[in-house]
Amino acid sequence: MSEWLDHLRRLREDRGLMADLRCYLVAGKRHRAWPALSRLHVAIDDERKAMVAALYATHPEDGGHGNLGTTCRLIGKQKDGGSPGDDKLTPTERRFQHLLAAEPGQELYERLTRMILLAKSQGIPVNYGQLEKDLHYWNDRTRREWAASFWTPGSASSEGGVP
Repeated sequence: MSEWLDHLRRLREDRGLMADLRCYLVAGKRHRAWPALSRLHVAIDDERKAMVAALYATHPEDGGHGNLGTTCRLIGKQKDGGSPGDDKLTPTERRFQHLLAAEPGQELYERLTRMILLAKSQGIPVNYGQLEKDLHYWNDRTRREWAASFWTPGSASSEGGVP
């Protein structure tokens, strides 16, 4: 696991630091997050780590299993009832499809933020270590692994993570 993420977990109860990190989610307040990122030894221009830190500060319930596809499947079960894969797409399935189609950068981060907020509202933990890796390797393979975890849980590709 990454040192900076472990350090962030240890600082979970530092309400001021968590508030500053959440500022990264708002473009006009992003400068407020920079000192907090520095305390975590995260480069200010490392958008991926900064985003994971801001999402963690928003929903610090860590320890989920699998990738974000698994998290979104659990959101769908609680929010939409039943499981994905029925005849008609559920609202969570549609959101998840938009997330998978997102381009790297701001579009991906905005859609990801919405999903993390849904996870928070449902009390579903997030595997932030896996999320950090997946964002680093955001490509078709990552998208397929998330999709497999969402629509075919337990399949071989949904079990493994991105190297």
